[in-house]
Amino acid sequence: MTDILKLIPPMLTGAELRKALAVKPEYDPAIRQASAAERLVALNALYEVYYPFSMSSTIYSKMYLSMIRSLQKKTGKLAVQQRNSNHFGKGQSYFGICNSDSYTLTGASGVGKSTAIARALDLCRGNSVITLQSPYCKILPVLVVQCPWDSSIKGLFLSILKAIDEALDTTYYPNAAKTRVTTDLLIGMVSNALLNGVGLLVVDEIQNVVNSRNGTALIGSLIQLINSSGVSICMVGTPECIPFFEQDYKLARRSLGIHIGEIPFDADFAGFCATLYQYKYVSGDMILTDGIIQWLYDHSGGVTANVVSLIHDAMEIAILDGTETVTIETLNQAYSQRLGLLHSHIDLARVKMAAKREATPELPALSETAPSFEKGLLTQTVAEAKRKEVPVLDLLKQRITIVEVSAV
Repeated sequence: MTDILKLIPPMLTGAELRKALAVKPEYDPAIRQASAAERLVALNALYEVYYPFSMSSTIYSKMYLSMIRSLQKKTGKLAVQQRNSNHFGKGQSYFGICNSDSYTLTGASGVGKSTAIARALDLCRGNSVITLQSPYCKILPVLVVQCPWDSSIKGLFLSILKAIDEALDTTYYPNAAKTRVTTDLLIGMVSNALLNGVGLLVVDEIQNVVNSRNGTALIGSLIQLINSSGVSICMVGTPECIPFFEQDYKLARRSLGIHIGEIPFDADFAGFCATLYQYKYVSGDMILTDGIIQWLYDHSGGVTANVVSLIHDAMEIAILDGTETVTIETLNQAYSQRLGLLHSHIDLARVKMAAKREATPELPALSETAPSFEKGLLTQTVAEAKRKEVPVLDLLKQRITIVEVSAV
């Protein structure tokens, strides 16, 4: 086991972890002078940006530690006894179960849950196979499968075996599919496959158990799988599955985990907006202000995917209609024309966020979070006004909100 742990990347924390989680595609400012068609194609890079919020670090730590715990169980006397028990169908469990072995990870669609999990798995070496020479064996640190839409136990277990075969070049699936095995025997086969070759098992779309008559039986089988294999299981889904796990104490105890809500209005959100605003594809002005940050939060419902869509579509509209500048008016146009189907959901989220607004810490000044090239706005505007021989106030009105007050 010591050899296995040496082959796993060391655990990251703090600033080092945030830097490793972040994804910032290459950007050349010269693209702003390219043709409209080239800029519209390059604009898709905005969807590749990933800003590591605090939830990203929490997800990574939870998955890394549960993977390590699972790998630590794969050698020693208990693992040998469990393999024999599974092989002979005795049904006896030699592994204990704790909150690191079975947990849920829930979050609304669009809050960055799937991307955060994918980034965490990349750092956990989720896509690489560990090969040991003495004794020779292959181990997949992380295996990701989807819960069947009908919560079929056999369907899920066969998909696990098929995924293991594809990753480790084994023959578990043909052996199970050729014979009419019962669910109990299939649990033993899957348990041995996981015990021999998988660290962390991630079951996505777990909310499918809510509206299925097989849901409770599937979760019970997963718990039995944990006891029979020692593998850690992370169940990923939307908030609608939370009441399902809360209905029974034993089920709830084995499903404690992480819930991701809307992103709070804080320095992290401002940093996220500032990062997105570094990718400018309009040839004209695109200035980020505190007012725009507030507007983006209010019109996205605290959902990061909506923020990206608003900024992306605003630039797309500006390029297509030839205005080549992104302002509050452009963003409002993107909100009304492109996000129409989400208005009722965003309005509901806005009401909830307004209730929390008083308890929310004040947003730091933009100068603390915005990129360096956004600073010195007044100096740049004055210089541009002199060069173009136009009033400074007219240029400032295009970039920030200005309220004129008459003298008393």
